[in-house]
Amino acid sequence: MTEDKRKYKLAESEDLGRKEELRRYLLGAASTLLLTLMSFAVVAFGGFERTTTLITVSVLALAQIAAHFRFFLHIDLWRSHRDDLMLILFTTLIILLMVGGTTWILFDQWSRMM
Repeated sequence: MTEDKRKYKLAESEDLGRKEELRRYLLGAASTLLLTLMSFAVVAFGGFERTTTLITVSVLALAQIAAHFRFFLHIDLWRSHRDDLMLILFTTLIILLMVGGTTWILFDQWSRMM
């Protein structure tokens, strides 16, 4: 195979990769926009009870987080990306522990002042 043919095949494969990446970004943008609009619609037009509205918005928020991980951060359950996912989950756990502990201490102090 000549050098020109190799360069052409490489350029063609890079072009297909860019198109696939653009398609994934557009699909991610459309899905996150749809989830956001659904959340606003549930709150604005909702004839639901307060608990149902909170649960629905929470589920839509979790779906949006999953869409951001999948489409924008390129994190999925493939073996090569599991390390990144574990790092994000561990960071989330540490942040939740810090926020939860701080909240617990502050409410304990508040209850002792009453």
